Order: sequence, then structure tokens, then C-alpha cells
Amino acid sequence: MRFVYHYPEATGSERDLLDAGPLDEVAAAVEQAGFHGFSLSEHPVPSARWLASGGHQSLDPFVALAHVAAVARRLRLHTNLVVAPYRNPFLLAKAATTLDRLSKGRLVLGLGAGYLKSEFHALGVDFEERGALFDEVLDVLPLHWSGEPFSYRGRHFEARDVVALPRPVQRPVPVWIGGNSRAARRRVAERAQGWMPLIGPPSLSATVRTPTIGSLTELADMIAGVRDAAKAAGRSDEIDVQYSYKDLSPASPADDADRHREALAEIERAGVTTVVVSSPGTATPTATRDFIEAFGSTYL
Repeated sequence: MRFVYHYPEATGSERDLLDAGPLDEVAAAVEQAGFHGFSLSEHPVPSARWLASGGHQSLDPFVALAHVAAVARRLRLHTNLVVAPYRNPFLLAKAATTLDRLSKGRLVLGLGAGYLKSEFHALGVDFEERGALFDEVLDVLPLHWSGEPFSYRGRHFEARDVVALPRPVQRPVPVWIGGNSRAARRRVAERAQGWMPLIGPPSLSATVRTPTIGSLTELADMIAGVRDAAKAAGRSDEIDVQYSYKDLSPASPADDADRHREALAEIERAGVTTVVVSSPGTATPTATRDFIEAFGSTYL
């Protein structure tokens, strides 16, 4: 099982996102500690109300992960996650290609359908079309990345005999899809290399507009279902599954290490391949580094 460090998310507007530590220094510490990857999320223009009620700030994930790629030469670079319907599919594909080329093939492109209506409105994207727009993105990405001429007619655009070069290093760039819905799991089984389910209470699921997965047993059954559906679709590759582990002590992740090791082993037995951990968004640079070093020396 692999471990990814998610840069701490500052909630609200009182703190700055980078108060947890300079991105380059944090990334270097994450790599030195032995993590497999580094992740960032996105919310380009959330509402003030959402931020005030616990929503978090973000950087542009492609720009920020390119910065990470320049200082950390081994870490996999995860977008966790990019809202696919926000972007024209060709611009999204080009940003992903650029990051994959500059990092020598280290991008993991996490995508989701999105849930903040106010953000859709601010970006001029129809919230009710998000599912169809997501499917268009999944259609276009492999065409764009092929480096061969193609045509594609979408709801709001038409590409006629276009070609995109250079190609990304990875073929394909691994696409991981977030969300618990049947549509999300269908997309994973048919068209993606990874699944990013959301584990949490019903209140969290209601906020992000996705069904609740309440237990590890339920998750294990869903993982098996996704992988069976992938095989039924004629696929032989393994589907990665991500899990966000949030039970660690913010002060010292090494506390109660045996219990955490058993919990992580149980998560792995459920079929999870990648675990995401993070330190608090209220952390200072020193506290962030202490968390990273303690986690690395204890679990990696």
C-alpha cells in the first residue's frame, strides 16, 4: 500500500493556505520522509459563505504541482481532485500533458464532477450538465493524448481534424475518479485507472452530493463491484483505490502506532492501494514538518 501526503487545507479566510509551510519545503520533506506521492485539491472561486462554514482554500493544482515536481524528483503528483466540468476538455488535457511531461511521467489525474453550485455559476458552467460534461472530458482525454488527428463534437464546442502534441509521457496518464455514486463507479470501471471514494458521515456526503459509504465492509463490497465491472468490460488492469485516513493525532502521528498499523492493514485488506494523510491546516511550518517526519519514521 502506498501513502500520499495531502498539503494541509486552510479553512475559512483568516489564515493563508501557505501558513502550513512553503510548498517547496513541505514537498521536499514529504519526499525525504518516504511518501509515494503529494496531492492538492482545487476550488478556483468558492463562495464566501462556503469558506465561512468550513470550506477550504486552494491553489491551482497544475501550477502548484509543477512547482512540487521541480523540487521533488520522485513523488507522484496527485490532483485530489480537479473538477472536470469546470474546464474545456482540451485545456484540461493540455495542462495534464504539460505537467506529465515536465515531471517525466509522474502525474495522477484525479477528477470529479463537482458539487458547489455557486462555483459553477461563477465559472459560467451549468450545474445540471456536470455529468454530461464530465463524460465529454473522459471522451476527449485519450483522443488528445494520442497525438493523432481527431474530431469531436461536444455540447458547447466542436473540434475538426485537430491534433495535440507533444504526447504525455504516460500512456495513458492515470485517471482517478472521485465520488460514491453509481455513475462515478461506472466511469471508474469503464474508463479510469483509479477510484477515490469519500468515506465519512452522512453530513459530509450531503455536502458534497454523493451517497454515504459508512463502513469499511461496505467499501470493500463496492471495491469488489468496481473491479468486477472492469473485468466484465474487458479490462485486465488493476483498479487503484484511494482512502483518506484521518484518525491520526495532529500533534504526533506516532502515538498509538500499533492501532494505526492494524487499521491500515484492515484498509488494505478491503482492497485499498493508496492512503492519503495530512496534517491540520492550522499547523505552523514546524508542526507540518514534525508531522511528516514522525509519520515517515513510524509507518514508511
